[in-house]
Amino acid sequence: MRQLILVKHSLPELIPEVSAAQWRLSEAGRRRCAPLGERLAHYCPAMIVASAEPKAHETAQIVAECLGLPCATAEELHEHDRSNVAWSAADEFEASIERFFACPTALVLGRETAEQARKRFTRAVNGVLETYPAGNLAIVAHGTVIALFVATHSGLDSYLFWRRLGLPSFIVLALPGLEIVETVEQVV
Repeated sequence: MRQLILVKHSLPELIPEVSAAQWRLSEAGRRRCAPLGERLAHYCPAMIVASAEPKAHETAQIVAECLGLPCATAEELHEHDRSNVAWSAADEFEASIERFFACPTALVLGRETAEQARKRFTRAVNGVLETYPAGNLAIVAHGTVIALFVATHSGLDSYLFWRRLGLPSFIVLALPGLEIVETVEQVV
């Protein structure tokens, strides 16, 4: 059984004056990548593909190095586009994300709706699976788009699933049906 492992990137360094799409991993985030690699080794990924956002790409590179695997980036695996959203307090941000998930076809946060982000990410995942058709595949991406994708295929509540995903975390899906094999909500 071939498996798809969707990995939420490790802990970034939060810099309020810099767009979250440009954040890099924090020192703690880099340290968490080795235990993440150890957990992912159990699934024998043949390849690691990442979003081009620095925090996801760095996570993928460190894990790939730990596992001796090739690493690539792919377009359209980025987080829900919130490039026009200013820094906000954690409770404010979470309330905005809850509205985002609750109103998937409305533009309530950022530059794309939840539905647009889900469709884009789904196309990207399908493209990566076509590009790398053999072996288990790990994709390092972002919590919001992972939650949207998984909820579509599992019936889980996307917002509640998003809240469960730590930095880093991952979910293993069986291919081709995308049934959940395992969810690891936090790797430290």
